[in-house]
Amino acid sequence: MASWLGGLGSGLGQSLGQVGGSLSSLTGQISSFTKDILLEGAEEVGDVATELHVSNSRLREIESINAAQKLENERLKKVCSDLEEKHEAAELQIKQLSVEYRNQLQQKEVEISHLKARQNALQEQLQKVQTAAQSAQSGAAVLPPATASASYVPVGRHSSGFEGDDMDFGDIIWSQQEINRLSNDVSRLESEVDHWKQIALSSKVQGTNDAEQSEICKLQNIVKELKQNLSQEIDEHQHELSVLQDAHRQKLLEISRRHREELSEYEERIEELENQLQQGGVSADAVDDSKSSEQKKNAQSLEGGKVEKLQVVKDLEDEIRKLNHKLSSAKEENKILLKEQELAKAEKIQIVQEYENLKSDFSMLQSSVAKQDVLKEQEKKLQSRTSLPEDVVRLQQALLEAENEIARLSSLNQKLTSAQPKNENILSVYTEDQNSELSQLRQDLERKEHELNESIAERETLIAELEELDKQNQEATQHMITLKEQLSKQHTGTDSIIKQLKFDIDFERKKVSQLETEKMEAIKELDSQKEKLSQCSYALNDLHISKKQLQDKIKDLQEQLRKAQDCHLDNKKEIGELQQRLKEREEELSVSLSTLKEKSNQESNYTCQDPILKEREVEIAKLQNDISENKQLNEDLEKSLSDLRTENGKLLAAIEELKQELSDAISEKNKVYLEKDTVMEALKMEKRQIESELNQTEKRLLEQAHKYKQTIEELSNARSMDTTALQLEHERLVKLNQEKDFKIAELQRSVEQMEIDHQETKDMLTTSLGGQKQLTELIKEKEVFIEKFKNQALQVKQELEEYMKVSKKQDVLKQNLEEKDRSLAVMKEENNHLKEEIERLKDQQSRATPVVEPKTLDIIIELESEVTQLKVIKSNLEEEIEVLKKTIEDQNQTTVQLQQSLQEQRKEIDESKFQCEQMNVTHERLSLEKDEEIKNLQKTIEQIKTQLHKERQIIQTDSSDLFQETKVQTLNGENGNEKHDLSKAEIERLVKGIKEREMEIKLLNEKNISLSQQIDQLSKDEVGKLIRIIQEKDLEIQALNARVSSASYRQDVLCLQQQLQAYVVEREQVLAVLSEKTRENSQLKTEYRNIMDIVAAKEAALVRLQEENQKLSNRSENSSQDMSRETIQNLSRIIREKDIEIDALSQKCQTLLTVLQTSSTGTDNGSGGVTSNQFEKLLQERDKLKQQVKKMEEWKQQVITTVQNMQHESAHLQEELHKLQAQISVESDSNSKLQVDYNGLIQSYEENEKKLRSFSQELAQVQHSIGQLHNTKDLLLSKLDLVTPSVATASTVPQLSDIQCSAPEVLSDEPESKLLQKELEQLKKKLQEKDSTIRTLQENNQRLSDSVAAASEIERKSQEGTESEMRQIKEKHDILQKSLREKDILIKSKSDQLLSVSENLSNKENENELLKQAVTNLKERILILEMDIRKLKEENEKIVARSREKETEFRALQETNMQFSMMLKEKEFESHSMKEKALAFEKLLKEKEQGKTGELNQLLNEVKSMQEKAVSFQQERDQVMVALKQKQMESSALQSEIQHLREKEQRLNQELERLRNHLLEMEDSYTREALAAEDREVKLRKKVLVLEEKLASSSTAVENASHQASLQVESLQEQLNLVSKQRDETVLQLTISQDQVKQYALSLANLQMVLEQFQQEEKAMYSAELEKHQKQTAEWRRKAESLEEKVVSLQESLEEANAALDAASRLTEQLDIKEEQIEELKKEGEIRREMLEDVQNKLMNLMNSTEGKVDKLLMRNLFVGHFHTPKNKRTEVLRLMGSILGIKKEELDQLLCEDQRGVTRWVTGWLGGGAGSKSVPSTPLRPTHQNIFNSSFSELFVKFLETESCPSLPPPKLSVHDMKPLGAAGSSKTSSTPSNSQMQDSAVSGTSRRPDINPFLAPRSAAVPLITPASSSGHLLMKPISDALPTFTPLPVSPDASAGAVLKDLLKQ
Repeated sequence: MASWLGGLGSGLGQSLGQVGGSLSSLTGQISSFTKDILLEGAEEVGDVATELHVSNSRLREIESINAAQKLENERLKKVCSDLEEKHEAAELQIKQLSVEYRNQLQQKEVEISHLKARQNALQEQLQKVQTAAQSAQSGAAVLPPATASASYVPVGRHSSGFEGDDMDFGDIIWSQQEINRLSNDVSRLESEVDHWKQIALSSKVQGTNDAEQSEICKLQNIVKELKQNLSQEIDEHQHELSVLQDAHRQKLLEISRRHREELSEYEERIEELENQLQQGGVSADAVDDSKSSEQKKNAQSLEGGKVEKLQVVKDLEDEIRKLNHKLSSAKEENKILLKEQELAKAEKIQIVQEYENLKSDFSMLQSSVAKQDVLKEQEKKLQSRTSLPEDVVRLQQALLEAENEIARLSSLNQKLTSAQPKNENILSVYTEDQNSELSQLRQDLERKEHELNESIAERETLIAELEELDKQNQEATQHMITLKEQLSKQHTGTDSIIKQLKFDIDFERKKVSQLETEKMEAIKELDSQKEKLSQCSYALNDLHISKKQLQDKIKDLQEQLRKAQDCHLDNKKEIGELQQRLKEREEELSVSLSTLKEKSNQESNYTCQDPILKEREVEIAKLQNDISENKQLNEDLEKSLSDLRTENGKLLAAIEELKQELSDAISEKNKVYLEKDTVMEALKMEKRQIESELNQTEKRLLEQAHKYKQTIEELSNARSMDTTALQLEHERLVKLNQEKDFKIAELQRSVEQMEIDHQETKDMLTTSLGGQKQLTELIKEKEVFIEKFKNQALQVKQELEEYMKVSKKQDVLKQNLEEKDRSLAVMKEENNHLKEEIERLKDQQSRATPVVEPKTLDIIIELESEVTQLKVIKSNLEEEIEVLKKTIEDQNQTTVQLQQSLQEQRKEIDESKFQCEQMNVTHERLSLEKDEEIKNLQKTIEQIKTQLHKERQIIQTDSSDLFQETKVQTLNGENGNEKHDLSKAEIERLVKGIKEREMEIKLLNEKNISLSQQIDQLSKDEVGKLIRIIQEKDLEIQALNARVSSASYRQDVLCLQQQLQAYVVEREQVLAVLSEKTRENSQLKTEYRNIMDIVAAKEAALVRLQEENQKLSNRSENSSQDMSRETIQNLSRIIREKDIEIDALSQKCQTLLTVLQTSSTGTDNGSGGVTSNQFEKLLQERDKLKQQVKKMEEWKQQVITTVQNMQHESAHLQEELHKLQAQISVESDSNSKLQVDYNGLIQSYEENEKKLRSFSQELAQVQHSIGQLHNTKDLLLSKLDLVTPSVATASTVPQLSDIQCSAPEVLSDEPESKLLQKELEQLKKKLQEKDSTIRTLQENNQRLSDSVAAASEIERKSQEGTESEMRQIKEKHDILQKSLREKDILIKSKSDQLLSVSENLSNKENENELLKQAVTNLKERILILEMDIRKLKEENEKIVARSREKETEFRALQETNMQFSMMLKEKEFESHSMKEKALAFEKLLKEKEQGKTGELNQLLNEVKSMQEKAVSFQQERDQVMVALKQKQMESSALQSEIQHLREKEQRLNQELERLRNHLLEMEDSYTREALAAEDREVKLRKKVLVLEEKLASSSTAVENASHQASLQVESLQEQLNLVSKQRDETVLQLTISQDQVKQYALSLANLQMVLEQFQQEEKAMYSAELEKHQKQTAEWRRKAESLEEKVVSLQESLEEANAALDAASRLTEQLDIKEEQIEELKKEGEIRREMLEDVQNKLMNLMNSTEGKVDKLLMRNLFVGHFHTPKNKRTEVLRLMGSILGIKKEELDQLLCEDQRGVTRWVTGWLGGGAGSKSVPSTPLRPTHQNIFNSSFSELFVKFLETESCPSLPPPKLSVHDMKPLGAAGSSKTSSTPSNSQMQDSAVSGTSRRPDINPFLAPRSAAVPLITPASSSGHLLMKPISDALPTFTPLPVSPDASAGAVLKDLLKQ
């Protein structure tokens, strides 16, 4: 009951504590109240003996606890350390498990949130149902909270009740029934809730807010989860903060310790430097007055420091005196002293700084004084001499005083140690402090010795310097002698000081010997304690023996008990047999009585029957004797039974006492054993630790001894060498180190760059190609992974075993991988060779003579076959890549194993570190013990003085031996078995060495960081330089452009430049795209090689492995595609350049043709149409074009060569990269930086994602800009069409036609030439930029190679020069590297542990929160149930109380009934006896009448006696019946009580003892009553006649019985009063508690109200947040949809681009044809140049000959045309003729108006009879022409021009596929060329529209006509480009169409 109640109280407390902080006091009150009640019940023990036992046991327990507490404290410290180790191991396991459990936890949390929502709803419904039920019941629960909360209190009442009444068992049964009933009620309520739920659901179906509510619930859950996550993160951050703070504290402690050590060193250094200053001041011949004053100040400051030290010493003395009086406040005073010491150290640091300043001043003065006069120097020297010795003396005095103080302190310490035995316990704290001070003093002394030695060495060097100065300054030799004498005096002083210091050291050593003696005493004490322990063990053994004896006794007693019980059973059987005999005898008696009566009746008839009567009397007497004997036997048996029972009770009591003693003894024994075990375990642990520490320290000592020996040798060598040489060597070594660091940093940077590049490209590919698929795949993969993680927990063990096997296979796989890498490199080289061969073939084809189309087709077929072969090779390479991927996966698995092994190593390292820490702890302990021993050893100082004086020469060895001896003694004292020798000094040295190593490591790390920063700066500087170079180049290019633009031909070239700019912009964009792709490809190549190294770091988890393998497979495919794309794009670019060249050449040819045609016509007709200026311009243009063509050719060759060089360089770079990677792999194996790499990769992944987004944005911008460029181009072309100059009318018709044919061609040539020039300039710029980038790359490569070579050369030289020194340095370096690696591993392990701990903490906190919530819910439910149970229990108790009252009443009634029945029986018996008496009297009367009075009297007497006997028998029988009934009642009561008290053994035993006592009393009373009855029988026999006496005796017997009953009743009443008092008290407590509970219930109700308000507010908040979230989700969905659309469009554009690239591959094949065409055009150009020269000569002749002449042929044609034209149109012909002859318009009009006939007649008469010209080109008639007679001459001329301009022939087809031009079917508006006719049309009508230009195809020149002219005669040069030479027509595109559409059209072709 007590435990149950306690649990109830604690549960209530927890639940209320979670409701609010205000209820924390309530829980405490309730728990204390319940505990008080329980304690009252537990402590009220019945017997005094049991109370004594309890109190004794408690006293023993308290004593044992007190004893165990001290041991427990020590044991717990060790247990803590063990637990920390276990915790670290457990954390690593938990880290693995936590990853798996997190996913499950998240799922569970979601489920829990759903269930919570359901539970809340159910609870609300339950509350509603309960309220309804309460309202239905008429006041069933007026104050439910009060009753519910108060109902638990009465449970404790029975425990605190009186001893006799123990109803706990019944209470438990009843509570169990109540629980069952309540569970039934709960199930019933749940069914009702379900019913109401169904009703509610049916009502809710009609509503519409279901979905919203569910969503709200979900969002609330989400909000809760988010809050939980926030809290988790906060907790994690707090944890991290705490960890960082701890680390910071540790660092601070270390720094402060080091600082103290450095301060002490600086103090000693100051003293040395002071001595040096004195010497230097004496020796230096140039010291100013200012210097002497400064030195005085310095000396004063040093004296002040000494004074301060003295003051500190005095303070310490005062404190020591105070400590004798106030030992309790020793620690606080120690803290104050430490602060003062720190202040003193700070002052010392200031002094050091001042000294350094003085030193610098001194050096400056030395240099300045050398220049001054010798006389002044001597005077100053004299002054300094006078001042310096005084300072020296003062300092020496201060030193002596300080040493005296130290001695005085040591004497005080001796006094204190003599007073130690009086107060050992109190002085233990003080001694430790004193020991620490002594150890510090000792260390100071040792340091002073060391520094004195150094000062001596430095003094010698100073003497040498003085000698040199003496040589320089010969005049000051006498002064120097005096100074040397002074120095010798100083030396003697210092020697004396050294002697004093040595004496002090000896003194300290004596102290150490005293301390050793003390330690021996302590060991003896330890032995005595051990003996005590052994005695305790003996006592324990004795106790064991006594226990065994007691057990044997108990067994014997148990056997005796069994025997007694057997006897008791036998006795009972005998009593039963005797009772049966009694009954038989009584029956016989009754028979004999009846016979007697008959016989008496017969005797009345028969008188002489005396002998028979006598015989009968004899028989009666015998029977009476038998009866008496039987009674005596019965009494004896009853007595024996009662004795046996008493003995049994005593035995039982004794057994119980023995059991208690046994249990106490066992508990004591167990405690002793536990204590012993703990002590043994602690000793064993200490022994193991010390053994391990000793082994480690021995090893370390050996290593460090070697190191120190080496360092000593080095130092000795260094001493011998000059300081300058040392400095140079040091600088050289530093430089070497820096170079190494540089290399390492560079390699690391390259690795990181490779990783970043790899990540960027990978992300580019995955994001662009994956897109939407990744999302779905990720979701599926996550679902799969969730299942996998569940299975993996089981598979991990199996996988571990498999990994061990795989690790062996790993080496083989690595070798295979290397081979594969080599094969890959070979394949790549072959690929490069193939590419070179392809280029060579192309060159051969270009060199080959121009062949007809079939040959080119053959070449194309061959190329295609080569391409197919290359594709096969590519597929093989891809297969190899897949194989390599598999090997990479295997490697990843092996890396996982390696990581596991790393973790194990880290664990081992942690363990070793822990052992080191334990070592330090033990060493500190040992040092403290030694310090204690030192005090004892001080007594024996005087005895050992003589020995120490002898052993001064070998002080170091002796001291080490002493320390070793002390160590051995301590170890033997503690462990017995340990015999290792280790001194405290050596351990301290080890610790110092380790700390120095750590400092060196830190310094090296800092150096590395600084070097890496320098390298970064250098790289930035290089980048800046490159940028500057580029900017300079740009400026140069701009200057060149300015020169070009400032030339005389600027105006003519403008149109061409505009066109060229447009084309160049497009080309630049395409080239930019190409360059980006090439860069990406190169990055891919480098990254593919780096993947092998990077993947190992990346593959931490199997999930990531699988994802990245998929990504790798995708990337390999994409990389191969990108390779093909690159080649295609390069080829397409080259084709475009070739097209541009061909167009330029064709334009040149056309211009030459037109010039030739004009010249030929000019010579024939003799009219000068073209001037010499025009010819000069044309020649200039021709020269320019020649130069441009040459430049273009050179550029082309340069590009080809650069591409080849780049390929070769890339191959070389790849090889170099392989080498570098091998080096990197070697170094990366040593420096495992997997975690850092992984973090870097994650960052790069994120950066790449950002870059991808930016690239996509840039792509969109580029596309947009292309569209804009197209539009601008269209506008420019339309403007060009509009700006064509109007044709001037000439005098003759043929001239006009020729000029009109030629003029537009020239005009179209001029802008195109300008564009070409601009393009050339831009190309030059680009070339220069490319060259500059190539040069920078080459320079970088050269620098790298040079730096590598230089580094190797420097290393070789340094190795050759300093091999002997480098060995030592290498050893040091190796040691440092090892320590560095260990530190790195430690740091990583600690960081991993930190992360794992933080993760575990967060997980645990999450779990705790979840569990807490679940617990609170369950507790609330339990509380409700408990409230109901308490109510029911109260009701049950009331019923039980009523039943008990009824039982008592029933028993009382039964007793009264029994008494009444007894009275009735007595009355009946009396009436019966009276009747018998009456009969007897009647008989007597009859006998009297008969006269037989004597006999009658006798008979009457006999009858009376018999009657009396019968009455007595009846009374006895009645009494026995009453007793039997009472016993039956009691037995029934006892049985009921036994049923109640079966389960509670302690109370049952007490009750049994009470019952036994009661039974014994009852038996005694019964025996007394039996004796009284016997007495009565005797009295009745004696006094037969006295009936009154019999009544009196019976009344006395009744009175005795009633008295006993009254006594019993009184005792029961007393008990009842006690019980009632207790009940009243409990009732009062109950009322108080009920009041409290009511208050709590009210506060609870208030809290619930507040909670409900909070929930409502939260609901409102959640609803607002829900709306926000819904809006956000809608926005995100829209964004996602838009992104998906973008992804789809990007994919489409990608496909289009791929298709375009395929088309571009076809264009490559046309390159060869273009090259051939270029060669042909070059030849034609040369021929035409010759022709031009001839034509120029002819033209000049013609100009001279035909200036004032008219062409006959022309006039003839006009004349014939005049007659051919209809009469109404002949005026126009005449006007034309007039214009040719130079007649003005006005004159012509006048002539025509005056008389047409006259004119015509004159004309016809003058020009009569002209036939048709032979050389006139006949205009071919077209079907579009009208009838000649119906159309005018001008119309015919215009139509002629149109027919000439229209293309009659179809455009030439592409070599591979038949490409149809887009605008072939169109009309003149969509014609294929912007030809002359179009230009004219635009000039005339403005209806024609210029087409868009494809960025991939350069447009054909407008000057080139696409049809052959009508004239068949003439030279080949006169003809336009025929079908033999294929020409390209630009494909017209609508201005809206994008580049993608153009590519689509190309593909369709």
